[in-house]
Amino acid sequence: MGTEAVRFLVLWMAGWIHSRQLEVIDFLREENRVLREQVGGRLLRFTDDQRRRLAVKGRLVGRRRLGEFASLVTPDTILRWYRELIARKYDGSARRRPGRPTIGIDVEQLVVWMATENPTWGYTRLVGAPPVRGKRMPWKT
Repeated sequence: MGTEAVRFLVLWMAGWIHSRQLEVIDFLREENRVLREQVGGRLLRFTDDQRRRLAVKGRLVGRRRLGEFASLVTPDTILRWYRELIARKYDGSARRRPGRPTIGIDVEQLVVWMATENPTWGYTRLVGAPPVRGKRMPWKT
């Protein structure tokens, strides 16, 4: 009998909390309707932070449930903002640097040494020349 009473109490509490959440959701929906009436047909401009917040919350809700209630923007727009947010996150621009990647210091020293040892060579010859084998490089010990 004791477990049945606990089970009844837990279910009653869950139902009570659920009804309170539905009341809050109904209030927020009505608040959105009032705000939409005040805005009228004017185009709204969102900041990047507002788009990000709407996109993250909208992704959790899902397209079908977003379409069930009237919103400031369409569900497709909210989900597009989410896709762009994720694409920006993983685009690698934080690691990207302008220009050609740098070469190693050993390669740079080798090219300078080959150019000083062979003053008659032009840059095209230096590009195609293999490294000198068997000779000790002065900068290496």
